[in-house]
Amino acid sequence: MKVFGVTGWSGSGKTTLLGELVPRFIARGWSVSTVKHAHHGFDLDQPGKDSWRHRQSGATEVLISSSLRWALMHELHAGEPPLAELLARLSPVDLVLVEGFKANPHPKLEVHRPALQRPPIWPGRDDIVAVAADADLPGCDRPVLPLNDPAAIVDWALAFLLRSGAQDHAT
Repeated sequence: MKVFGVTGWSGSGKTTLLGELVPRFIARGWSVSTVKHAHHGFDLDQPGKDSWRHRQSGATEVLISSSLRWALMHELHAGEPPLAELLARLSPVDLVLVEGFKANPHPKLEVHRPALQRPPIWPGRDDIVAVAADADLPGCDRPVLPLNDPAAIVDWALAFLLRSGAQDHAT
């Protein structure tokens, strides 16, 4: 599996961009999964539902299954697992797009909007291999891609993934 990230400050448009990239990779014949990092506690359960009651009763894992999908919830007692451990839990695909996990060293595209007045993340970061922006970025020392052109971003990312060190990660 190849792993490629999308990173940036909150509100920069990472999730929106990722939602545009996934179907474009799939249209090019790549199977794709995603991993999303959540900074705060999150819950897929709804209070009072059976799966919520199972988890509240102390179950370490609760697997919910239907004819359309299944989901596994695992309660953590020893801290957040590293990205590599999470990737190992995925079924094999051609590409895993990772949103967040800024500190992990996998190759990433930074989504940067100068209007947000947040500093760029890329300076001094070899893992950020390109930047998608909605404005010119004078002084940026890596490829700057048009944020509002996801097809161009996929073109660039595919070329990068096929030629470079976007390492294959065993599952």
